Formats: sequence, C-alpha cells, structure tokens
Amino acid sequence: MKTVLITGIGGDIAQSIAIIIKESQPKVKIIGVDMNLAHAGYLLIDEFFQVPAASSSAYLNRIRTLLSTCAVDIVIPTSEQELSVFTPLINELGEDRCITAGNNIIDIGTDKLKTMDFIASLNIPVPWSILAKYELPATFPCIFKAQIGSGSKNIFKVDNKEEAIFFAKKFTHSIFQELLEPEDQEVTCAVYRTRDGRVSVLQLLRKLTGGLTGWAKVIDNKEVFRMCKAIAKGINLRGSVNIQLRITDSGPRVFEMNPRFSSTALMRHRLGFCDVTWMIDEAEGRVVNFPDITINQIMVRTHDVKKIDK
Repeated sequence: MKTVLITGIGGDIAQSIAIIIKESQPKVKIIGVDMNLAHAGYLLIDEFFQVPAASSSAYLNRIRTLLSTCAVDIVIPTSEQELSVFTPLINELGEDRCITAGNNIIDIGTDKLKTMDFIASLNIPVPWSILAKYELPATFPCIFKAQIGSGSKNIFKVDNKEEAIFFAKKFTHSIFQELLEPEDQEVTCAVYRTRDGRVSVLQLLRKLTGGLTGWAKVIDNKEVFRMCKAIAKGINLRGSVNIQLRITDSGPRVFEMNPRFSSTALMRHRLGFCDVTWMIDEAEGRVVNFPDITINQIMVRTHDVKKIDK
C-alpha cells in the first residue's frame, strides 16, 4: 500500500488534498501531521502525528523520522511556513517523493517583492511595490501586506500618509503595493506545467469570504492565459502554482504567486483541473492529459459540522 504524508493537516488546503487523494486513490494510506491537535484533519486521514512548529529546529528531523518509520512514499507540504524550511528535504527526496513546485519557485513565490521583480523581468507589467521599512507610497489608496507568505488574510487598504506611517512602524517586514481596481475582477489562476512543457490554466473569477474563495466562476480570458503561460515558462515551472491577479482597464495585473496548492484545490478538482493528482501521476511516471473545462460554471464553498469522539 502506498503511503502519503500531508503536512499542516489542520489547515483547509491539507484537508482538501486529503479528500482528493481519498477519492481518487482510496487504497492509499494517508498520514497527517500538524503542530496543533484541535482540528478536523482526523476525519480525513488514517493516522495522525503531532510535530513541532516549522520554525523549530526539531521540525525537519521529526518529519525525517516519520518518513522512515512510516515507510512514506510521497510527502506533500502545504503551508508557506513549512515550504520555507523544506529545502533540505526537497533536495534529499527529489521531486518524485516530495511534491512541490521546486525550491526556486518557493523562494520567489513566498516573497511578494521577489515575485513582482521576477514577473517584471519577463516584460510583464506589474503593480508598483515597495518595502515599507524604506519608503512610503506616493499614491493613495494602496495595499499594505506582509512581504513573506501568501494568502488573502491580513491585507489592509491604506488611504493616506498617516495610515501608511502607522502600518510601516507596526509591521516592518511588509510592503506597500498599488491598489488594483476594480475589486470585482479578481481572478485566481491555477497554473499547471507538465514535465514535457505543456501548460494548462484554470481561471476562476472569485469573491472572497473570510480570506478564502467563497464563490467562483470559470472564465477564459485570452490575455490572462498568455500571461500565466509566460510566467510558467519563464520560471521553468514543473507542477502547480497559484497566480492571483485583477483584470484592470489596462489589462491583467498579477499581484501574487503562491508556490503551493491553493485553498481552491478541491473546487478545481471538482471541475476537472486535478493538479494534486496530476503531480502525483507525473511523480510516478504517468502522462497527464488536460481536460476541456466548460466556462461559466459556478463553484461555491460550503460548510459542515462534525462531532469527533476521541
């Protein structure tokens, strides 16, 4: 029996991945790890282990021990905090056992300023972005967010210089970024590039609920596709990333690239964009074939409540 270890099983991304694997490969044994005990991950896996925080020096050795003692075939790290320290394991295990977009993409994608600089180097227009500890914005309103990490939480709209000074002093490792309008034209793009260089892009026009995609509609914007394909080729992507953008009056503008599976992983799997299973398939030597996905389909996030008897 094949064994897959998923990190951060207390989070929504890891839980979505567990559901996908259970549905597509029901004979696979899934081990989940997390630093916390109070979560719903228990319901979706076969075995759970508590691990130190990713910031702890003991984290990687604990993962190494579990990979050995549990005879793990594939490990899937799911959070930015884990990905940022996973480089040694990615190098040790290789891309066939450690399912990630790769160290170079992780390095660029977890740093929002590096992301903008890289995309600009491809001659693709990007929103202006500056380090908060060195410079204040000249244009308001604008966006203020952490430089490292990704996701749609803890992002602030800054309306004037006084607010900018307040945020810059309070959160030093952050950036100011151009506010892209209109707000209702935000698109999350699942981008997959196979090992033989083929690219597929699923574009979801979305509305956020509590920092997560609560509603999404499949669209097909040709300029968005060309931009995402150019980024995938330029960064030599092998696998999956998530590109966030808004379609402005001047065209699409990328404001973030997440080098991990997205919180929309289950949503897009239901649509036929199966990037989780595609990466496992390619790691095991199988050829990936991209489906035709009908536009204008609408997906929504639902909620349920379970009781755990433990």
